[in-house]
Amino acid sequence: MRFSNFLFPESRDANQDGAVLDQVMEEVRLTERLGYDTIWLCEHHFDGNCAYVDPISFAAALAMATTRIRIGFAVAQVSLHHPIRLAEQFSLIDHLSKGRLIVGLGRGTAHNIYEYQGYGIDAAEAQPRFEEAIGIITRAWTSEHGFHHQGRFWNLNVPVLRPRPYTRPHPFTIQAASGETSLAELGRQGKPFLMNVQSNQTTLRRIAAWRAAARSAGHAEPAIAAALDASWAWRNVFVAETDAEAERIAIPAFTAMQDHRAAMRNRVEREQGLTISRTEAEPVARVDPRHALLCGSPATVAEQLAAVAATGIGGVILTFRMGPLSHEHAMDSLTRFMHQVVPLTQPYTPALQVVA
Repeated sequence: MRFSNFLFPESRDANQDGAVLDQVMEEVRLTERLGYDTIWLCEHHFDGNCAYVDPISFAAALAMATTRIRIGFAVAQVSLHHPIRLAEQFSLIDHLSKGRLIVGLGRGTAHNIYEYQGYGIDAAEAQPRFEEAIGIITRAWTSEHGFHHQGRFWNLNVPVLRPRPYTRPHPFTIQAASGETSLAELGRQGKPFLMNVQSNQTTLRRIAAWRAAARSAGHAEPAIAAALDASWAWRNVFVAETDAEAERIAIPAFTAMQDHRAAMRNRVEREQGLTISRTEAEPVARVDPRHALLCGSPATVAEQLAAVAATGIGGVILTFRMGPLSHEHAMDSLTRFMHQVVPLTQPYTPALQVVA
């Protein structure tokens, strides 16, 4: 199982944004030195939940500041962007990183209507915009002679994209799956996935559904295994010397992080009466530290990690800096995880039972 660092740095004070960004760059350099597989970037606007805001620009900076570690998006909010601009930007970063890019794509936030408002996009259009944009981006990367596109949102006459992608035919792409329906569709396509925070039981059940969809679509077992190995699940993590110390520091930070992430959303709903309707139930695991947080001494976190590994997922996206957690605590946890937790991990035999 691969381990990675999800950079999700909160900044509650606009006057401290620059200082937080400096700390994030220090965290990036340590993450690479410690030997993590990937750095993941998110995209959120206007609320201070992610200090660097624009993962595209930030990924270019990281490509020049690192030499080995992969750089992934978890995810770029496709519905907020022009697809040709995205195709160009991804292609450029693919060159700057010499092929270390993972293009993680999603429709856009499923929670924060104010992000769509700020960009002048109807939140109800997020999914169809995403679906149309994916085809345009892929075509822009692979077309050798340019192309025309006439669709619902874009009418384009595109010359050959420059620069051409460093990785041929295009950078590795992966899509987020926030619900069972979208995950099953990726299974039918035989594609890997990014899974948001879920309980281990839900993770196991959804992977089983993904695998069943892939088999029913006729994908061969080696291809299914390779796609699952390329897939990732998200958890938060904090490692300290003892369980008591870890809980004392991490639980309040985790709770404060959840409160801050919901603050502007709740304010918009209270003041404007607007929210994003959801077709699937919102997962309670996202805000429940029993499911969303690996927390404790190195031995305890290794044991918790074993349960994640038992789901069969290929990699874990780990958020070390949670909400108001100090930079120093995050850096210490990042180091302890690689030096003290990873040596305790071994190949695991799946032991979880699916709960309907």
